[in-house]
Amino acid sequence: MSRQRLPFNSPDISALAKSLTRQLDESPERPGHVEMLNLLARAVGFRNYQALRASHQAEVRLARKAEPEAAVDFRRIEQWRRYFDGSGCLQRWPKKHSHREACLWVLWSRLPARQRWSERELNERLRTQERLGDHLLLRRALVDGGWLSRTDDGGEYRRIERRPPVELSALLSVLPACQA
Repeated sequence: MSRQRLPFNSPDISALAKSLTRQLDESPERPGHVEMLNLLARAVGFRNYQALRASHQAEVRLARKAEPEAAVDFRRIEQWRRYFDGSGCLQRWPKKHSHREACLWVLWSRLPARQRWSERELNERLRTQERLGDHLLLRRALVDGGWLSRTDDGGEYRRIERRPPVELSALLSVLPACQA
């Protein structure tokens, strides 16, 4: 197990010493490493070392500044937009993997969250979003890429919730919703 550095402070060192002395007197034998960590954590008001560590991790998360959003590369947005026709439907399948991902993000975003579909229903939804003539390719790519999950028998599909990249919202803002 890797060592995690945790800050340790006590508002009153005298109270800390008294608490440790009392806890050591109550212990029938010399405490081991983990028990000593628990003794120190209890001496400063935590239930145990795990609670002290969880408190520290929560403080770190709260103190962490929000990561600055990445700048949107509008040149890439324009490249990706070219794979869609004027009505917002996918008309060409990209050769580049990064361009395919952008197109799959668009298709994923157009599937409602927290719903399940049969294979037939999902195929129909994908057919309305594409002009390639290969909705099966798109379904496979969405499953293989982790945007959709399916049961082992392939009878039921559902959208996997993921955090889309920043550029997806910019791409969606320039694409009309695909109308069949």
